[in-house]
Amino acid sequence: MPGHIRGKKISQMIANAVSTLLSGLCQVGKKSAPVLAIAGLVMMSGAVLLPVTAAHAEEMPNIIAAPTISVDEESLAPVTTDSYGISLYGDLKYGPDFRHFDYVNPDAPKGGTLVNSSVVAFDTLNPFTLKGTAASGLGLMYDSLMVGSADEPSSHYGLIARSIEYPADRSFAIFHLDPRARFQDGTDITAEDVVFSFNILMEKGSPYYRQYYGQVDTVKAIDDLTVRFDFKPGNNRELPMIVADLAILPKHYWEGRDFSKTTFDPPVGSGAYKIQSIEAGRRITYERVKDYWAADLPVSRGSNNYDIIRYDTYRDLDVERQAFFAGEYLVRSEHSSREWNTAYNTPAIENGQIKKEFLPDNLPNGMQAYVFNTRKPLFSDRRVREALQYAFDFEWLNRSMFYGAYKRNVSYFANSELAATGLPTGEELGILQGFKSQLPPELFTEPPHLPNFDPPNGRREALRHSIKLLQEAGWELRDQELVNSKTGEPFRFELIIRQPGLEKIALVLKARLRQLGVTLDIRLIDTGQWVNRIQAYDFDMTTFWWQQSLSPGNEQQIFWSSAAANQPGSRNFAGVSSPVIDELIGLVIDANDRETLVQRVRALDRVLQWGFYVIPQYYLGGDRMAYWDVFGRPDTIPLKGTSVMTWWIDPEKSRKLNKGGY
Repeated sequence: MPGHIRGKKISQMIANAVSTLLSGLCQVGKKSAPVLAIAGLVMMSGAVLLPVTAAHAEEMPNIIAAPTISVDEESLAPVTTDSYGISLYGDLKYGPDFRHFDYVNPDAPKGGTLVNSSVVAFDTLNPFTLKGTAASGLGLMYDSLMVGSADEPSSHYGLIARSIEYPADRSFAIFHLDPRARFQDGTDITAEDVVFSFNILMEKGSPYYRQYYGQVDTVKAIDDLTVRFDFKPGNNRELPMIVADLAILPKHYWEGRDFSKTTFDPPVGSGAYKIQSIEAGRRITYERVKDYWAADLPVSRGSNNYDIIRYDTYRDLDVERQAFFAGEYLVRSEHSSREWNTAYNTPAIENGQIKKEFLPDNLPNGMQAYVFNTRKPLFSDRRVREALQYAFDFEWLNRSMFYGAYKRNVSYFANSELAATGLPTGEELGILQGFKSQLPPELFTEPPHLPNFDPPNGRREALRHSIKLLQEAGWELRDQELVNSKTGEPFRFELIIRQPGLEKIALVLKARLRQLGVTLDIRLIDTGQWVNRIQAYDFDMTTFWWQQSLSPGNEQQIFWSSAAANQPGSRNFAGVSSPVIDELIGLVIDANDRETLVQRVRALDRVLQWGFYVIPQYYLGGDRMAYWDVFGRPDTIPLKGTSVMTWWIDPEKSRKLNKGGY
């Protein structure tokens, strides 16, 4: 601050203080004391003040100057950081003036039609509640306060919020909204809409939101463009980014409507796409918002390139695949290794009209598995769950049915540095030793492992070990049937699946279980029934894939915590309820740096593995993508994998194949 300006400010401060003091003196002695006259000049730090005259000096009180106090300049530094972006750990990759993400083409043409397939026979356009089955693609309609970067482990940049303000301990977050932000009907997005969005999701949305945002204490609008989230005590560095992902809903639209009910009324959104038309249960079509306010923001530039995006529903997976070959939709992710190796030999592939490629990613694969519902007494004993793992012959399946495409999924964070392997050491070991009396002894002496039937006598030894564990748990073989030693009740359970292609694999599991005397019933149901049953925990066993990020955090509570075990709508389908796991989740959330996070996640992973909550299956480590050659694509594939939303329809290719909307 220039000296003369600083001097004027100090002068004004002193003058105000003297005025207040004199006013007080006059009030104290108002019956006898005259109003103090002021004349003359006194210089102080460049300030000009008028002193009391000699005639009144005797009437002045003896005022002693206060001592000078030194002030550390660091204490005057801002108590919060106000930034265009935020990272969980470390620095942001992109600077404040960045123009676009590196993994997009900022000059990508806008236009064309992207047609996708879906297996969802939807009956609602509200994706935020448990009621009904929501249509595919509804996320296109809603923007969030900030956007995650796909080429950083965990960083967010402003979208509806132009900046975020937070203290060093991240105990609160203040979002400053972009004054240009508006909903699809042209109404301004305000802080009240943010508060409304949070409250309506917590009060009437899926229980998932009450778990995910459970550490938020209060939310309030400071003014029209400023909203503050205060967090409950703790050390969860991720909370500002968790609330930054909040989908913003229009208060003016939803007030007066029942948010908890299913609906086919197209809602007003905040995102780049709005609903153009629907055919209930069969098809939904979105159109790009022509005057989308954020189209030229750095986080949006090069994305949202299609004029039209459509989802067509197919109830049969084989019919869905054949429809792709016929050109009914344009891009497909293939999940069957057999079909990938045998079915993609059509003329369109041979002449190059359809491109087929494997796109690797660098993400943790998570856990794809047969899931035990441990709420059921049948699966409450850890020894029983371990014994049944020996019924899954991965090596034979991979050779005979999967064309050697897969790797065994031992870890809940496979394909990443977060996976627990070998024996625990270092910081991970120190963490686990704090719970040693509550953990199985072999966790400290044996590396995580799964049965391998390939060695000589491998199958016989595995079966012998399984029978031993089952006997210890109170089961025995009678006439080739496994029964409860006390009640005589046979060991029988049901596996529910929603994809016909999984039935063949399940039949192999059934045959191996039969060798143990266990009866497995396989039931194929449609997607809607499957979703309803797993959300209500109405199953014995099912298949599920828990996907993980590079920076695990709050979502682990929804996956594995005791609080989520009996909360409908959570992702704790296995019913995991362990004080040790609860504490480890807390440690993961509280991690202050990347290396600490890695060690704590490994400890959590190891305890989950030794809990035998699932029968792990396998993972691929990327995507099998097939697509009609009408697309343009960015040159760079980001850390978190490719996204079709950064592709575009190439007009020339589209016209050549008569697909893609040109």
